Amino acid sequence: MPLRTLIVDDEPIARQVLREELELIDGVEVMGEADNGAKALDQIARYRPDLVLLDLQMPAMSGFEVVSGIRRGSHMPVIVIVTAYDSYAVQAFEAGAIDYLLKPVGQERLRQAVERASRVSGRQAVERLAQLQEIAAHAPGPRARKIVGKVGEEYFLLDAGEIFAFQAEGELVWITTAQKKYRATQSLKAIEQRLGRSNFERIHRNALINVDHVRKMSALSSQRWLITLSNDQEFIASKRRAHGVRQFLGG
Repeated sequence: MPLRTLIVDDEPIARQVLREELELIDGVEVMGEADNGAKALDQIARYRPDLVLLDLQMPAMSGFEVVSGIRRGSHMPVIVIVTAYDSYAVQAFEAGAIDYLLKPVGQERLRQAVERASRVSGRQAVERLAQLQEIAAHAPGPRARKIVGKVGEEYFLLDAGEIFAFQAEGELVWITTAQKKYRATQSLKAIEQRLGRSNFERIHRNALINVDHVRKMSALSSQRWLITLSNDQEFIASKRRAHGVRQFLGG
């Protein structure tokens, strides 16, 4: 069965480009287009598409409002966000999107998103999106525990617990996990505020570490400490900054 796809974007050229790119991908049927959120909700309810390629910035009703407007218990398509803005990745994944594409979307990147969508069955999509919508709407605590990382043109939703550290290099912020290094989509300050009261501690103006992954602390001098994480990543912290880590560790 072809992946029945709805394109939602207020710009005619953007819809045309997506339609033409989708026509080059096997197993995809573009069943309709919508130029605003109200039409999108109507077509989702009426035609029950498998996949919705959804723009975020639209007049009257944003893409997020479209997702929120899908009534619980009704047909829930797989959502892929397509936008010109890199700053909404966190909210997009929390709202239930399975992928986040930046305009202009390349053919190969669009193909990857379609393949990912096709792997999600109808029931899995309903369960996953309903769960994420519940988190986004009613559980501010768990929301703050999710961080978006980027590798190339792909976005990944990371659990805070799997993150070892955040490290800023100029305007870039890197996320380190046990297996991979990601680029953050937010500033270090925004990430720190987002995490709130958690097991992350600022040990330098350019570094935020997960104290659950601290393996050892070594005094370099009376004012400086070497903090080693369980992945052997090392950070130098001042005595004042290291004090916060010691408190977490019970020392």
